[in-house]
Amino acid sequence: MTLLLVGLALFLGIHSVRIFAEGLRTSGVRSMGPLGWKAVYSIVSIAGFVFIVYGYGLTREAPVDLWSPPVWTRHLASLLTLPVFVLIAAAYIPGTHIKAAVKHPMILGVKAWALAHLLSNGRLGDVVLFGAFLLWAILDYRAARLRDKAAGTTYPARGFVRDAIAVVVGLGAWAVFAMSLHGTLIGVRPFG
Repeated sequence: MTLLLVGLALFLGIHSVRIFAEGLRTSGVRSMGPLGWKAVYSIVSIAGFVFIVYGYGLTREAPVDLWSPPVWTRHLASLLTLPVFVLIAAAYIPGTHIKAAVKHPMILGVKAWALAHLLSNGRLGDVVLFGAFLLWAILDYRAARLRDKAAGTTYPARGFVRDAIAVVVGLGAWAVFAMSLHGTLIGVRPFG
């Protein structure tokens, strides 16, 4: 559990700088330059991610059961993650109506992903991992929306073709991940 907690502290900590310490980010960019700041940010993020993956794997080797979710929650989680992939795709396709409506689709996708996995998993490691990401996403979404409001930032939509691309790419990625990669990479087959 310690490695998982260290990974979460590193990964979510560096991703929380804009939530809690915008001035730290500003001074970091000023002193290191944009590329220097991005390099530090990336190194800390990658180190945190490695610790999360390894630490979470260790929690699965010696699981601590808190509750036993009903089987139907696995199906609900699979269904809830479908829009997650669409939201993630929309985050990288400029000008979608999806982004215009929700403003920060990636963060909203993380929220839905974490909630879906909290509903369908009852082990301590799962609660720590997905609970931490859900809490972070709630705080980050709020902070990002407040920054947008303060700066007058808008996300104009440029046509439904971009939304169609986001939906097709998201659904395709969800199908590949749910039907194959989740089992291969995570060891759990959502539909198996």
